[in-house]
Amino acid sequence: MEIYGEYDVVIAGGGTSGVAAAIASARAGARTLLIERLGALGGQMNVSGPPGFAYAYMFNPRREQIIAGIMEETHRRLLEAGHALPHTTPDFRVGYSFALVDPDYWGLLVFQMMAENNVELLLHSLVVDAVMEGDAIRGVIVENPSGRQTVLGKVVIDCTGEGELAARAGAPCDQVPKEELEPHTVSFTVDGVDWDKVLGYVKENAAYEFNAMTHPYLGWTEEEIVERIRRVEDVREITNFMGYYTLRDRAVAAGEYHPYSGVGFFIMPRDNGVLQAHFQHSSQVGNADPTDVRDLTRCEIECRAQIRMALGFIKRYMPGFENSYLTRVCPELRIRESRRIVGDYVLCKRDVAEARKFPDVIGKSSFASGAKHVATADTISYEGIVYPKDGGSYDIPYRCLVPRKVENLLVAGKAISTDRASYARFLQLTMVTGQAAGVAAALAARQGITPRRLEADVTELQRVLQQQGAILFGTH
Repeated sequence: MEIYGEYDVVIAGGGTSGVAAAIASARAGARTLLIERLGALGGQMNVSGPPGFAYAYMFNPRREQIIAGIMEETHRRLLEAGHALPHTTPDFRVGYSFALVDPDYWGLLVFQMMAENNVELLLHSLVVDAVMEGDAIRGVIVENPSGRQTVLGKVVIDCTGEGELAARAGAPCDQVPKEELEPHTVSFTVDGVDWDKVLGYVKENAAYEFNAMTHPYLGWTEEEIVERIRRVEDVREITNFMGYYTLRDRAVAAGEYHPYSGVGFFIMPRDNGVLQAHFQHSSQVGNADPTDVRDLTRCEIECRAQIRMALGFIKRYMPGFENSYLTRVCPELRIRESRRIVGDYVLCKRDVAEARKFPDVIGKSSFASGAKHVATADTISYEGIVYPKDGGSYDIPYRCLVPRKVENLLVAGKAISTDRASYARFLQLTMVTGQAAGVAAALAARQGITPRRLEADVTELQRVLQQQGAILFGTH
């Protein structure tokens, strides 16, 4: 078999975690190869969605910024170029902050950043197996139009999202039965929206038609939330619109909308101040195992049938969308839940609730534990939900990136080691863990040690992450 090359760090998967890992690894001095099965980089940011709904929860409810680094850098660069909106942290939405970007320009930017940082790319290449020597991974096997090749690396990072490489390498993984997995989605975007009419309807019906997603730490009453929304002057203050409950129920009863998802959309900025509406809850298919290709195929088919119905509902029922038109259907399924590795530490619900801090912190999050998407009109189940105490955030320990039983391997993105309740596959956390894995891999390769050995002293890892802009300390 052809040896494609030998590298310090090899990264499987060019989605949000893989992109961050590659940039961080290269900036830390490692010769880095990023392998991606598609011709595009970005994954859930600009391929599977939700495009433009990006970078939520960069601030906790106390208005403390808890996420920066490479993710913040891409937002800043796009904002300066006119392809993003500023951070939105209005008083009633603090804790659910957004920094919305144009997904296509983001995709162009990350290619530019690969070149700037001398990251080597191997595109149109599917990682199909691990090259093992005992319990240590030494590289990966890929298949592409050139045939089958071997890529060798001192350290390998699994950024496949579903822990595919880790599973093939023999790392222990956990996954709930498919009947309990979150549903998977194909997102889509429409333009031609009358935003003044949308805002008017929202303000008029704020009391019963919408979920304002106001963080409970803020202590707002429902009456105060409604009054505040009625004072909104710019639709960009709201950023995401969850609800239309009466309209949805009427359409379902009339057979003009399917009962497997709610109605919600996010603002997506485009050139010249244009705003589009991006829908990521209007097609959902549950009872599907993303490690089973038959289930994945069924999801792709069913989601597109649901999108056709959703588009009719949007134009017929939603004020302001009468003249809307489809501009984008994401080319592949957004997988909400799959495998999680079992790492040297398993982040748990109690860690989230207590806003726990760890000595081996590599990033932060203020996401709640316990909320899950469901394939019903309710969209999200909040049973057993807990929030970090005092409006703060919790640390993500480095040990969550290190799988048990396999050496020379790190995992970043959706598949890091957590309990099921605390599993967070959102874009910002994938980039946080990707950046940390990239730096850790580069340091391990330089020192000639396994990533697990870094657990004994993470001082240098934390120093380099902070040098790269990551926020690790000093917040609640």
